Amino acid sequence: MAIDYGTKRVGIAMTDPLRIFSKAHSVLENIGFEALALRINQLAEEHQVSLIVVGMPYAIDGSFTPKTAETKDFQEKLQEKTSIRVVSCDERYSSSEAEAELKKMGKSWQESRKLVDAMAAAMILKTYLETQTQ
Repeated sequence: MAIDYGTKRVGIAMTDPLRIFSKAHSVLENIGFEALALRINQLAEEHQVSLIVVGMPYAIDGSFTPKTAETKDFQEKLQEKTSIRVVSCDERYSSSEAEAELKKMGKSWQESRKLVDAMAAAMILKTYLETQTQ
C-alpha cells in the first residue's frame, strides 16, 4: 500500500500480491490523525497489506522542507499505530506524473482533481516497486 499524505486529502494506492503493478485505490479526507490511521489500518487489513510506503516530499534538490518534516512525523506516528512496517519513498515528481497520466487517460481537470491524490500514491508505489526489483 502507498500513501500520498496531504493535510486535506490522502491518496491511497495498492499493488497486486506479486508486487508488479500499482493501482490508484482511493482518496481519504484527512479529518485528523486518529481517524486517518484507523481507516488506513482497515484498508491494510482488507487488502492483506504487508508494507506501507509513504511518499516523502523532498525539495527538488533533495533537502527537507516543512512538508517533509510534517510527512515524516505522520510516518512515525502511523508506525506507532500499526504492526505493518512503514517506509518512505521519494515522491518529488509523483503529482506531476499523476496529472500527466490522468491527462493521457482523457480525464477532465474536474475528474483529475478528484483522482490526482490516489494516482500520485500509485506513482509513489510504482517508484518503490521499481527500486526493489533492481
